[in-house]
Formats: sequence, structure tokens, C-alpha cells
Amino acid sequence: MSDYLGGLFSLKNKVALVTGASSGIGYHLCRVYAKAGAHVVAIARRESQLIELKQTIINDGGSADVLVRDLSLKLDFPEFVRDISSIAGSPEILINAAGINLRQSADETTVEDWSKTLELNLSVPFFLAQALVPGMINKSCGRIINVASLQSFRAFENGIAYGASKGGIAQLTRAMAQAWSRKSITANAIAPGFFPTELTQAVFNNQTVLKQHAAATAIGRNGEMQDLDGIAIFLASPASAYITGQIIAVDGGYLAK
Repeated sequence: MSDYLGGLFSLKNKVALVTGASSGIGYHLCRVYAKAGAHVVAIARRESQLIELKQTIINDGGSADVLVRDLSLKLDFPEFVRDISSIAGSPEILINAAGINLRQSADETTVEDWSKTLELNLSVPFFLAQALVPGMINKSCGRIINVASLQSFRAFENGIAYGASKGGIAQLTRAMAQAWSRKSITANAIAPGFFPTELTQAVFNNQTVLKQHAAATAIGRNGEMQDLDGIAIFLASPASAYITGQIIAVDGGYLAK
């Protein structure tokens, strides 16, 4: 039985590409996937954090490559994927964790702010996935995992551009599933509640607001990074082969209330 369960959830011999890997959820999931047996390719803009991450993964007994890239639509995604494949092999797993939240009111949001938010949070996940799909088809195995949000389902103050992008991620995930699932590629999204990351630092620095969010959950607390481990491994593993097009909230029951 243990071998059976181990096989269901093993990521051994898989290559996992993680964006936004220098901090927050991306950084954490790089370590999680490496511990589950995957070779991790970590992508972010900040070189020093990536070097630290790679050494941490190696110290944990895992393997990783890191690439410093500023993800934007200026990037030639097919060429970028060819570079990754030449270094580590063609990825079977993509985790779109890079994101930005400018926390602006509707009245303050400029065209540039709107475009920047939707480009990184919504457009880049699609075009990166699109470039990776041929390699996944060749391997008859693909797992696309997007990072959605509570704002994929409901609005929060000062989040109009971010909320629009994360609402888009929910629909993009369903559309990816429709487009590619018959080719052995699943597409799902994790919608975290409030977790301690750079994007939520303002929340975690305000104890009054933090307690309000904790009280809004069914469990009675905000998220801890390890709360993401099980669902992240599950959606990347053979165990989730018949699950696609789903947006799964990991929020302690925040949306249930």
C-alpha cells in the first residue's frame, strides 16, 4: 500500500518549472516539489534569492536550476522554453506563481498600472503555458497549476486590477483545461486565502486586519505555508489525472462563510 500511495504522489523524474520563485508561494513550492522528487527550474528576477533557494534545495537533498528572467510579453516564450529544456529537460509541470498586486483604488489605477498587472498576472501564464504545451504533449504528461486568489471569486478593497486579473485566471484555467486536457495535460488553479507573502505583507503588518481575516475563516486562522503542500503535490502528481479545470480554494473556509 505504501508503494502504491508513493507512486500516486511521486514527482520523481519530473521537471517542474516555477515562476515567481524568489519569494512567497513560488519560493515555497520550489522546495515542496524538490522534496517530492522533481527537478525544479526556478524563475524570477532576483538573482541572490534564487541562488539562496538553489542551495537550500540542494541542502535538502533535491535538485534545481535557476534562471534570472524578467517575465513579460517582450520575452520570446518558445525560445525561453527551448533554453530551459536544453538545461533541465522539457518540463511536465508548470506553476504560474509570479504575480503583482499594486493595491490601488479604482480611482487611482492608471492605464499603465492596469496593463502591468494583467500582463504579469494573466497574459504571461497563458503564453508560457502555450509554449510548454508541445513538450508536454511529446511526453504525454502535463500539469499546469495557476495561482488564483480569493479575488477570483469576490472583491476586496483596493484590488480592482488585481481582482480582474485573478478573475481572469479562474476562467483561463477552465479554458486551458478545455483546450489541452484531451492531450494528457490538466490545468487547475490553487486559490490561497491569506498567507504570509510579500504580496500580503501589508495585511500581516496590521494585526487588527489580520485578526479580522482569521475570524472570517471557518477554521479560525490564516494560512501557513505548509498548508499549500498537499494540494500542490496532488495537482502535480498522477493522483490528480482526472481532475482538470478546477479552481481549488485553500482558504480555511473563508469563501464558505
